[in-house]
Parts: sequence; C-alpha cells; structure tokens
Amino acid sequence: MPSRRALIAAMPLLVAGCSGGESPYERAVRDLWRLPDLGGGGVPMIALIHAATLAANGHNTQPWRFRIEPRAIEILPDFSRRTSVVDPDDHHLFVSLGCALETLLQAGAGYGWAGEPEILPEGRVSIAFSSAPARPDVLFQAIHRRASTRTEYDGRAVDAATLRQLEAAIGRDVELRWVLEPGERAHLTDMIVAGNSAQLADPAFMRELTDWIRFDAGEALVKRDGLFTAASGNLTAPRWLGERLLPMVMTKKSETDRLAGWMSSSAGAVVFTGPAETPAGWIAVGRAFTRFALTATAAGLKLAFLNQPVEDLWTRRRMAAWLGEPAKRPDLVVRFGYGPDLPRSLRRAPQAVLLP
Repeated sequence: MPSRRALIAAMPLLVAGCSGGESPYERAVRDLWRLPDLGGGGVPMIALIHAATLAANGHNTQPWRFRIEPRAIEILPDFSRRTSVVDPDDHHLFVSLGCALETLLQAGAGYGWAGEPEILPEGRVSIAFSSAPARPDVLFQAIHRRASTRTEYDGRAVDAATLRQLEAAIGRDVELRWVLEPGERAHLTDMIVAGNSAQLADPAFMRELTDWIRFDAGEALVKRDGLFTAASGNLTAPRWLGERLLPMVMTKKSETDRLAGWMSSSAGAVVFTGPAETPAGWIAVGRAFTRFALTATAAGLKLAFLNQPVEDLWTRRRMAAWLGEPAKRPDLVVRFGYGPDLPRSLRRAPQAVLLP
C-alpha cells in the first residue's frame, strides 16, 4: 500500500561489485515475480499466497500473515510490522491487507478457484474457495507485472477509453477523483509538497523511513522487504554510508523539485476515498486500488503512490476540503502515466508469512 517517493535524490555514489551476468538479486527477483503454472489439480493455496505477497503495500513492510484451512485462507494483520509514525492508526496497514486480498482473489479466479471473502473482527479476512472455470484474464496476467514506478514518466496523455476502464475497475464502494487538468494538478502538487515538507521536518518520520530503506542489494536480499534504493532508480551504497548521506541529499528543495517533476511528467493522478474510516473501509480501498492498478498495468501504464498529503493530518484536512467533502478522509493519492521499467523489489517467501 505504500507509499513512497524515490528516496535518495541523485546520490553521488559508486555502485560497487558491478559484473556481467545475472546478479543474485536479479535471480531472486526473477524467481519471485512470476505466477507458477500449476498444471491443474488441487486448490493452489501456496500459489495464491505467493500471488498475494506481490501486492502493493506501505513501505514494502508486508504487514500480513496467512493461515491455510481446508478450502480457505485467512489473512491476518501483522502489527509487528506497523509503521507507527507515518501510519499511527494503521490505515495503510489495512489498505495493504485489502491489496493482498484482492490480488489473492484475482489469482484464485485465474487458477480456477472462486473466493468469497468475509471481514472478521480486528480486520482479519477469511476467504472460502470453491472450484470454478479458470479465468486467467488480463488482471490475472498483470499480477506479476504490477509495480510502483517511482520515477519520471514521459508525459503522454491517456485516452478516454482507458480512463473509462480504470474508473469501471473501482467498483461502487470507493470514490475516485480524477486530477487531470493543469490547474487541479498544480493544486494537488502543492498539497503533495506541503505534506512531504512536514514529514521531512519530523525527526521521528525520518528515523522510521531510514529503518525501512534497503541501501544495497545485499541488505535487500537478506531482509526481502523495505524500500530498496535501486527500485526507485537510485544508486546503492552500504548502509553506514547511505544513512550519513541521506539527510544531505533528501532535502526540502531536492524533494520539492523531484515531486514537481514527477507530477508534471504524469498523465494525471487520482484520489481514492473509501466508504468508512474503519479497517473494513480501508480494506475496501486496498481492493479498489488493486483492481485499478492491475487494469492500468494491463493497459501498459505505470503508477505510483504520492500519499504525503493523506499522511500529514493538516494537509489531509486541506485535501478533504479541496475535494468538497471535509467530513470524509481521502485515503490514497496515485499518479499514473507511461514510463520506463525499474528494478523490482523483493517479498518474503510464502513460508515466512504462514501461520500454523
């Protein structure tokens, strides 16, 4: 669910250990970002959990656990992986669970298993499965290609037919506000910058963010979570060096310029607003975003979160007023457009997130 910018702005570091051939990190990415061909037979529970772990999530914390039951899977929040500074009420955590749920359901449909989810107390989700005709449609095929692409795009517009497809993917429970016109995009950019500046000025936020940065491939391979700098198009460094340079390069001015460039190069942005400020409402937002993201990926689009204005309380209130619904909480800000591929992030293996 997720939700960050490129973390080290043009860091002037040398990339150590460059060599020909496929690196261990690249091999891990190749093995991870694929959907296995099961060849029929049996409810593919581990395959479904593997697909669910590829879902978008805040800071790539992967705040989920799974339990396999007969013909069912339970998804549980993992509060040990919460980000208490940027997400004090666990909003992003439950949005992330919604992303995992929807990805799991889309994978199930592709493999020939229809899932019926039920939201349980404390934000747990139980999904009962029954056999159905396999439907490996474009959303299923997009699961292993979806990514948060944190770089500049090429500025091309998206045609009206594709915008209609994206809006139809949302469903009825979650509201979508398009931000396409130059004036509205400039206003949204101002709010993104304001929220970002407030976060940069908060030492606790910066400590938490630094804890989740993976500064080089070795660290990313060991942890298999967090924000790997190369996945945002930035250079890598040992942690001891990256931590020292981060405050020098991640400044208010550099981040303001970067965010403005990202917004101006995008085709547009969208703001998601859920049905209620509850775990169930936030799970619904994650599900709607995932359908939007898979539809966008199938159409050849890139997308990324710019959630700073919904993470900072004062900016969030300003955004709610701008949206004309001051009593409601805007949940997600997402930009989209056409852009390049970047290195992928890693996820923990299904066995690492399974409960007995």
